[in-house]
Amino acid sequence: MTKITLGKAINAGLRVAMEKDPKVVVMGEDIGKLGGVFRVTEGLQKDFGEDRVIDTPLAESGIIGTAVGLALRGYRPVCEIQFDGFVFPAYDQIINQVAKMHYRSMGKIRMPVVIRIPYGGGIGAVEHHSESPETLFAHVPGLKVISCGDPVDAYWMIQQAIESDDPIVFFEPKRRYHEKAELDESVPPSLPLHQAKVLREGTDATLLCYGPMVKTCLQAAEAAVEDGRNLEVIDLRTIAPFDLATIFASVRKTRRAVVVHEAPYSFGPGSEIAARVTEECFYHLEAPVLRVTGYDTPYPPSRMEDDYLPDLDRVLDGVDRVMGY
Repeated sequence: MTKITLGKAINAGLRVAMEKDPKVVVMGEDIGKLGGVFRVTEGLQKDFGEDRVIDTPLAESGIIGTAVGLALRGYRPVCEIQFDGFVFPAYDQIINQVAKMHYRSMGKIRMPVVIRIPYGGGIGAVEHHSESPETLFAHVPGLKVISCGDPVDAYWMIQQAIESDDPIVFFEPKRRYHEKAELDESVPPSLPLHQAKVLREGTDATLLCYGPMVKTCLQAAEAAVEDGRNLEVIDLRTIAPFDLATIFASVRKTRRAVVVHEAPYSFGPGSEIAARVTEECFYHLEAPVLRVTGYDTPYPPSRMEDDYLPDLDRVLDGVDRVMGY
């Protein structure tokens, strides 16, 4: 049992995957000698060599295009996009090649490509460094989209993603890179990759969250106890496809739901969850499904991000509103 940060947990998970399979290669901008901007790949090039931990040019489209070629030749490339806002030059390759190749070939070709993206705000960064673009990928058939919320999940989910034959966009909550948790590497993961996790049992309402909002929602649930409310907290872990069975089971029990994410309000993951829950759990609901999210604006300058990001008070306000029906 060791205490480890989320960033170090991903590093350890990458190391295990590379030790298991010589076809796993890691590539991205400054990930080799520097170890990445957040030092998530620190030490990997030293131990596995420059042929398997590749410092690429500053060309995101080239990184993903190269990964497609490597996957076609039997490799399992793990690409790092340095910051969330830098992914868009690669969007064409991801949507038109990575997501479609398996379907286009009628199942003959697989794309075991993992695209790691540090995402979200809360670090006081400049423009293009605090985006939450997960909806843009979750909407695309052929891609799976996941996000870890704690170091233990980070360690296991990166390994599970690399072992998958499907292309996976792996969103990493960058402001949680330094959060710590106890990790026992000898204990296998308790859940399959695409299953949601009930972090806290409750009876009054369900908080549905992922990535950076997991900690916020757990804190909100603890604070709500003072008001006599018992909230259930579910870490979705997978944004596409949702684990609808776990979501529906919780909502049918608590009869109320609040979805929390940093991505903008309109057309976000919360919109899809609200629609699905309304369709399947309509006669169990005591209130409409509410959303606590970022706003429908570009991400603001860093001095204003505390007003933009969902926080404890905004989550509790959402709980107050859903309980008021």
